[in-house]
Amino acid sequence: MCGEDLLKKSNMAGFLPKNCAALDVWMLGSHERDAAVARQALEESVVNFKALIEILVGRKSSHIALIKQAYQTRYKRHLDQDIANIEPPHPYQKAHNADVSQHVAKCDAKRLYETGEGSPGAAEKAVVLEIFSKRSIPQMKLTFSCYKHIYGHDYTKSLKRGNSTDFEDALKMVVKCILNPPNYYAKTLYASIKGTRVDKAAVARVLVSRAEVDMDEIQRIFKKKYGMELRDAICESIPSGDYRDFLVALATKASTA
Repeated sequence: MCGEDLLKKSNMAGFLPKNCAALDVWMLGSHERDAAVARQALEESVVNFKALIEILVGRKSSHIALIKQAYQTRYKRHLDQDIANIEPPHPYQKAHNADVSQHVAKCDAKRLYETGEGSPGAAEKAVVLEIFSKRSIPQMKLTFSCYKHIYGHDYTKSLKRGNSTDFEDALKMVVKCILNPPNYYAKTLYASIKGTRVDKAAVARVLVSRAEVDMDEIQRIFKKKYGMELRDAICESIPSGDYRDFLVALATKASTA
């Protein structure tokens, strides 16, 4: 209608850079949005593995396929290859699908135990990565359920022994994101808002990605865990202005999924 690109127009309309970045991502389609967030995470001076995990673990395999396609279209690069080429190598790179099988879940739970808390050393990477990379999210959820039923506690508890390694820290984050995404994101938002320094990029990333997915559940959990509304926490920690208003609008948006 106007002969102009709305995304480019917003960058010329007097908005602050941080406002433009959040608005630009919000106006993209969901898979294009995730592709853009993934690219931003990879381009940071220190790769933002947390953002990558949220995308790769929190999406269905069909959506991830569209993310990869959008990434290649927008950046003329392959997402898998860019992640594999991260230097120096990091355990998060491997934590990246199939009918659900009770038998497979029990076998995997046993293998996780035998190569984790059932052995004297740290978790055996090869076995853990094989299971995490080959199983679907529903299958992994059933595996964690079987683990708790058989051994009497959550799998994440087995990763809290003494001084955990970077690999085990990565596993804990992946498992929490798989088992209860709203709870994971509520905790991420609180840490980003109420930490020693407000991580505005993390707040915007979570709100933009979850606003149309499970934001109402995230709000409910946030209030239950921390005794305050998410919107109030944002208003207390971020200066007034269009950017804060935008974040509050996302935080109070009812999910459509």
